[in-house]
Amino acid sequence: MTEIDTSVPHSARIWNHWLGGSDNYPVDKAAGDAYTAVFPGIVTIARSSRAFLGRSIRYLVTEAGVRQFLDVGAGLPTADNTHEVAQRLAPESRTVYVDNDPLVSAHARALLTSTPQGATAYEDLSLYEPDKILEAASRTLDLTRPTALILSGILGHVADHDQARDLVRRLLAGLPSGSHLSLNEGSRGTDPAYEQAQDAYNETGAVPYFLRPVDQIAAFFEGLDLVAPGIVSVPLWHPEPGEEAARPIGQHGGLGRKP
Repeated sequence: MTEIDTSVPHSARIWNHWLGGSDNYPVDKAAGDAYTAVFPGIVTIARSSRAFLGRSIRYLVTEAGVRQFLDVGAGLPTADNTHEVAQRLAPESRTVYVDNDPLVSAHARALLTSTPQGATAYEDLSLYEPDKILEAASRTLDLTRPTALILSGILGHVADHDQARDLVRRLLAGLPSGSHLSLNEGSRGTDPAYEQAQDAYNETGAVPYFLRPVDQIAAFFEGLDLVAPGIVSVPLWHPEPGEEAARPIGQHGGLGRKP
């Protein structure tokens, strides 16, 4: 078993800290707090990304009739994980989580339970192994049926945009017509303060996360039919009725259907 390194901050644990979780270490809290001191808006970005994920899953279940979810780069479990949102609406929903951080692995196996009607599994695999991911997912999901591929804040760790696009293409190639891609990533062009803070963070020696221009995020959906309103700042994607007017932030995403 891979040993958990508690001496170096880790992005999944820092994200967990920003989401208000407890599955992190002092080094992660220190890194996260240092970031928020420079750019307090990162907490809004983290929580808005999570809220977008929940809204997209609800759309997939209620509007698109999807009952299978492949969540790659799932991160640490917090509130309203993918399977929980889906199974509240459709108890028969099935979810496979994929990540390759030992702390995520330890907590996922303990926390990611399922309804009796559905199923939940965790696979310890890298984003860079799309064929292995699909093979492992097929043990829990029927990949001849529409499946939602979820990539939430993971592709920014892939420095090369063409490589990131290829990984998305290869994962989608293993899913049938009627499948969907739910994706959101940190973006450039909306919030210069966020861009400066993230660029500075990347220079600290921590695992970098690269913000991308919106057109590069949109390119991940090539060949898919976008669900309205398309690729937008995540608070603007199907906001909850009655919410006060959302303001754009440096996190863009959308939902696309495979024809």
